[in-house]
Amino acid sequence: MNDKQALLSVDNLTVTFRTDHGVVPAVCEFSYALDAGETLAIVGESGSGKSVGALALMRLIHDPPGRISEGSIQFDGRSLLSLPEGEMQKIRGNEIAMIFQEPMTSLNPVLTIAEQIVEAVQLHQNLTKKSARARALEMLQLVQISEPEQRLDQYPHELSGGMCQRVMIAMAMACTPSILIADEPTTALDVTIQAQILDLMRDLKARLGTAILLITHDLGVVAEMADRVLVIYAGRKVEEAPVRELLRSPRHPYTLGLLGAMPRLGDTSTDKRLTEIPGSVPSLLEPITGCAFAPRCTMAVERCHVEAPPLERHGDAEHVAACWRSDEVGTVR
Repeated sequence: MNDKQALLSVDNLTVTFRTDHGVVPAVCEFSYALDAGETLAIVGESGSGKSVGALALMRLIHDPPGRISEGSIQFDGRSLLSLPEGEMQKIRGNEIAMIFQEPMTSLNPVLTIAEQIVEAVQLHQNLTKKSARARALEMLQLVQISEPEQRLDQYPHELSGGMCQRVMIAMAMACTPSILIADEPTTALDVTIQAQILDLMRDLKARLGTAILLITHDLGVVAEMADRVLVIYAGRKVEEAPVRELLRSPRHPYTLGLLGAMPRLGDTSTDKRLTEIPGSVPSLLEPITGCAFAPRCTMAVERCHVEAPPLERHGDAEHVAACWRSDEVGTVR
């Protein structure tokens, strides 16, 4: 991938939070790029820093206690971190939109669906209220919600979780953004509705050419949606590759563990247990010596505990991993 042509380029982003117990680096030296029309999935356990990195893109990290302490974010030739707040407001929700987790709690319970979409459209587009309402109806039709005219005047509590998620997508896409950040877009939805939402996002991407930054812990969703995958652990990128390359030949033990914990369709063996990654994500209050994953890694050697591995490229593919034994990991599967 050529970062010079990227729509979005994040370089060495570091986000810290001040707590009663010290400063926590929630995201550390985080770098990636996103091309127009591409889907990049960011994968990791809860607490790994996925959502914090996304909120930093939108400059929604509240200071205090959070702070973007280092790095740069370039979007379409502009430095987002140096823009005045007024200019950033023109981008936020307009050129870069975000679908937040938990649609049932992200929507305003005291406003109708129409009021919420119309507010977003009028904020960024030079439209009358009547035209903005027509745009809201058009978006509800685009996301294939049933009886869209009726839904406009309903409140969030009158809709199902799947409908609320479609409304969130409609709001995010109403201004035809260049980038859509989807933070766990299928959380708390049953598998049938989840499949419908993923199909909808693929369709919108094909129609509108929107780039998608997909934040998830579900590798099944990644396999269906992503062009590339970035794996994050304890706030740091540990692997990045095209989706097929990563699923076929992971180069980091953490990625290998995530893949091993995913049920496989058609596997009829009754005595085969899913792989369990022992332990938990380390506390970031104390400096980490060596590889952050080493205490949980079954392949760790002494060097892993004392020296942090750099990101290194593997093969001809755009595949990088931070592991001293990455060549051996590639032969495990």
